[in-house]
Amino acid sequence: MGATLKQHLIDPEICIRCNTCEATCPIGAITHDDNNYVVDPSRCNACMDCVPPCPTGAIDNWFRVTRPFSLEEQLSWHELPPRPADPTGEEAVDALDEEAAALIADAHRGAGGYARAPASASKPRVNLFGRAAPAMARVTGNYRVTKSGTSSDVHHIILDFGTQPFPVLEGQSIGVVPPGTDANGRPHAMRLYSICSPRDGERPNTNNLALTVKRVVEARADGTTFRGLASNWLCDLQLGETVPVIGPFGATFLMPDDPDADIVMICTGTGAAPFRGFTERRRRLGGHGRGRLHLFFGARTPEELPYFGPLQKLPATLLDQELVYSRLPGRAKEYVQHRMLRRAGDLAALLRREGTHIYVCGLKGLEEGVDAAFAEIAAAHGLDWPALRTRMREQGRFHVETY
Repeated sequence: MGATLKQHLIDPEICIRCNTCEATCPIGAITHDDNNYVVDPSRCNACMDCVPPCPTGAIDNWFRVTRPFSLEEQLSWHELPPRPADPTGEEAVDALDEEAAALIADAHRGAGGYARAPASASKPRVNLFGRAAPAMARVTGNYRVTKSGTSSDVHHIILDFGTQPFPVLEGQSIGVVPPGTDANGRPHAMRLYSICSPRDGERPNTNNLALTVKRVVEARADGTTFRGLASNWLCDLQLGETVPVIGPFGATFLMPDDPDADIVMICTGTGAAPFRGFTERRRRLGGHGRGRLHLFFGARTPEELPYFGPLQKLPATLLDQELVYSRLPGRAKEYVQHRMLRRAGDLAALLRREGTHIYVCGLKGLEEGVDAAFAEIAAAHGLDWPALRTRMREQGRFHVETY
């Protein structure tokens, strides 16, 4: 057999086309078309920068080949090529070797400032079900969690797995694939949704989970209306219908299992999904420990805030909550970063504690404003925010998940 090389490939079956890998790659080795994201074998240097940020692990594939797959071949794939049992053929591929595995493990440990899971978090199970053999869940709940008549139509959807085990942790996600095919006759790309229920189910000790899904309907400048394929399909699901589920995904945006840990949760809209799971987990544990939950939750109005009613029923001893609205009549626009500055003293005290964990979840624009607010708060209280942020990330105490 001739000389072989390791080729970095992206699994098109579980890639959600989020562009994280291409945006992260420091040498421009990753590109895409309307179908796939692919890696240029002539440019990739296996630096691993793109591996930890990938939300599904689609980027984490390394084949031993005698001839690299071309970009044209990769762009045409619906799935990765099979791994033959005999690795001596001309086109043979082999599993990820120990050297590449060690490099990836180092990246996930926090080398280079990458996110890592909290030290006390339970060990997650990931990639148990793929597109070829998904877990089948039955819809047992689907109801709106924003006020009827507002433009924000957000649904709470409960999926039951029956006797099929589907273990999850707070902060993980699942993948779903809308039925049908796209304009090219290919199956639709997978969509990723955060789980908004705790690990023991929407109801304690049940084999189900819940999602928070916003129906996407947008008017375009040309007078047409764009309707999100996956969001409308999910929001229109009827009780008893079945949904193929892929995953679970996510190994870092996890809740610490330390009851003394303070958790700061900053979000907008459906970015609250994982934090509902965090909050319910702490509530079911009965408040044991000294740690508290601190929520900064932004929306346009109270009517457009998901779970507004249930939030009002949670005791302050469990959840210190700041609900922030940007479109209240007669009032100036306020965003979560503005409310953070109003609570600067409390947040500075939390930043000084080694047991504080920070989570940010929402639209990409949220991260920049939150980071600027933390920098201003830290500077006013004698703290070096860039250094602290790096240390917290390396300790598994700082997490950002934006979309």
